[in-house]
Amino acid sequence: MKFGILFFIIPCFSCGSQNKETNATTSEEIVIHDTVRVGSTTSTDTKDIVIGAERFSAYFPLLKGKNIGLVANHTSVVHFAETIYPPNGEAISVEKEQHLVDLLLDNNFLLKKVFSPEHGFRGTADAGEFVKNGLDTKTDLPIISLYGKNKELHAEMLQGIDMMVFDIQDVGVRFYTYISTLHYVMEACAEANIPLVILDRPNPNGHYIDGPVLDIKYKSFLGMHPVPLVHGMTVGEFAQMINGQRWLRHGGQCTLHIIELLHYTHQTPYSVPVRPSPNLPNDVAINLYPSLGLLEGTNLNAGRGTEMQFQLIGSPYLPQDKYPFSYTPQPNFGSKSPKFNGVLCNGLDLRETPRMSRVDLTWIMDAYRNYEKKEAFFNTKNFTTHAGTEVLQQQIEQGYTFREIRATWLPDLKAYDQMREKYLLYQR
Repeated sequence: MKFGILFFIIPCFSCGSQNKETNATTSEEIVIHDTVRVGSTTSTDTKDIVIGAERFSAYFPLLKGKNIGLVANHTSVVHFAETIYPPNGEAISVEKEQHLVDLLLDNNFLLKKVFSPEHGFRGTADAGEFVKNGLDTKTDLPIISLYGKNKELHAEMLQGIDMMVFDIQDVGVRFYTYISTLHYVMEACAEANIPLVILDRPNPNGHYIDGPVLDIKYKSFLGMHPVPLVHGMTVGEFAQMINGQRWLRHGGQCTLHIIELLHYTHQTPYSVPVRPSPNLPNDVAINLYPSLGLLEGTNLNAGRGTEMQFQLIGSPYLPQDKYPFSYTPQPNFGSKSPKFNGVLCNGLDLRETPRMSRVDLTWIMDAYRNYEKKEAFFNTKNFTTHAGTEVLQQQIEQGYTFREIRATWLPDLKAYDQMREKYLLYQR
């Protein structure tokens, strides 16, 4: 399977200044951007990546004769070559795309249940929208929602299951909830003594780690583990870390079979072939999401209600002379009731931002300084939940520069990076 190469990568760490500065300006911030714009392609930088779900010989034998539960969504798509034999001609090799559910059924595996994360099995539900259980209309398989009433798996859900399989595209950000679903799946499998097969996929933000490490007292479904905002691991690697750090209930461990990627390193660019959720429509949004996801806890719109989700910032309370790009959020796919619905917003169009190798707080910090109603800028509970700490909001309100803020992250990032090292499956 061939993917477009998006960008070059540069190292994620540099030293932050510990010196107190008085006036923060974007010109002095130390955000790293690559010189190659997201969306550009290069054909010589990397071999073709083979995702875990496409390595049939590696996991089909594990599933043979087993009653299977599959944790999947709309991203669980497999590409493979199929040979066609025309009646009067030579054999032709064609590339085929198929959902993993259909692939397993077509190969006579005993798939019994499908479990779906946030946004549902078809990936169409709004962020935070309640998702119900149901039946897959194509296969009549039961679809059990792991987002809504039950985020955790209960013992009765796993009755009759011999093997669980996890295949979901993640984007490498702590508050992106697919890794929280992974945690609960591992926990249930550990307690029921059911092995878990993880079909690994690349992390499009896997080339760096950054942001504050979660203060565990703010643990939630938006962050269950003491990891940075950008954790720099694939799902398979993250599962190894959950096991190794004994983060499961009662210190349990899940039996894992990780089907590793081929031709992948953490420096390998990766273009996600299917939007991983309704409001991450393309590579540009995925590139900006680690930084703009924090806007969910502010009175800024991050492009929801447009077709440029997580590529814009805006608010009617930003001055037009400094925020010249204007747009009006309207209900659409993935956002039935966007922030500032129907209200003209002044903002910034960030779609030309180069590939990022650092969380960028400057957009939030500048917006706070220019906001007409500072007392209404933060939704403190929501911002703290996304940031994983109460300190970040306090630092912004107190006028810290980004350099000073990031300096407070570096000791925890260094400790995390050392801990992460032993769980990595792929070259850094």
